[in-house]
Amino acid sequence: MRRFRWWWGALVLACVALLIGSFVLFGAESMRGRPQPRQGPPGTGPLTVVALGDSTVSGEGAGDYTPDTDGRNGDWCHRSPNAFVQKVRIPGVTARVNLACSGAPSAQVALGGADQWGERSQAAQLAEVVKNHRVSVVVIGVGANDDPKFSAQVTTCFQAWFSAGEAGCNVALRETWKSKVDAMVPKVTAAVGDVKKVLARAGYVPADYQLVLQSYATPVGPGIPADLQSLNGCPFRTDDLDWIAGPGISTLSAGLRQAATQTGARFLDLAQAGKQHEACSGGADQATEWFTRLTLHLDDLTHLDRATHALQESFHPNAAGHAAIAGCLSEFLATRDATAACVDGPGNALNAKPGG
Repeated sequence: MRRFRWWWGALVLACVALLIGSFVLFGAESMRGRPQPRQGPPGTGPLTVVALGDSTVSGEGAGDYTPDTDGRNGDWCHRSPNAFVQKVRIPGVTARVNLACSGAPSAQVALGGADQWGERSQAAQLAEVVKNHRVSVVVIGVGANDDPKFSAQVTTCFQAWFSAGEAGCNVALRETWKSKVDAMVPKVTAAVGDVKKVLARAGYVPADYQLVLQSYATPVGPGIPADLQSLNGCPFRTDDLDWIAGPGISTLSAGLRQAATQTGARFLDLAQAGKQHEACSGGADQATEWFTRLTLHLDDLTHLDRATHALQESFHPNAAGHAAIAGCLSEFLATRDATAACVDGPGNALNAKPGG
């Protein structure tokens, strides 16, 4: 009887051991066949954030431009160490690469032969970056230099200020602005698509990186002191300022939001980011302003190769503006929100409002 109990106990132990072994073996085989989660971007090198786009990304207006982009060999991309990409805070990211170029259209961000100030495609430059960087975030700001031709519109509005008896620039723009923005959307979509294509060719999958398309902030707005609606600061008519800060910027943002949706990019709306911090809004005290006023570099007028760029910084985010945008972008990247808007927050900062 005692021997029987011993035999029965041994049999039970053997069965348990067999079951455990089978479970371990089955689990191991199962894990081999199941895709394992990736540990971030592929390749080697530091985790990196890359910025592509035009002047609002390069750092135009923020000063201290790198010598190679401040007119050397005709390169006026005006990349600044004060640009928001240099100040954004992302856990684990230790490298920052700014490929943006002042005046760049979508075609120069995309793959292809378009260049800007002698620089080749930004997407093609990104293909070189991923060879020795692990890109975890890509931020793109582009579109205003396509059909909307924002710089040209600012010049038109500036000219309207001189012609007091004639209609403001907004009268004609109200008729054409929406169609200009509509024509811009597929060009931005193609550029963002090419950026994604470059990363896919390098072995990236969408889960490896964050892709953000951002819109534009209003550089000027209503409420400017009358004495600054002049060559002393912001020479624009009041009705033009109302239009720029209202339908003008909101229509442009809506078009870029559409491009983000079509490409699967996250969207950060900056339309209201400059509210109460626009150029000339501070009156006699410019400390609260995040955008440059009418800026003329007199020294540049004495050099033929620089004279045509003497006004280039005007009505762009300054260093304080870029720092504020960087704070909002940092907050947005820390969330899983598909869209957000940069809005005024406590402490003279910008907060990322979900779904904005």
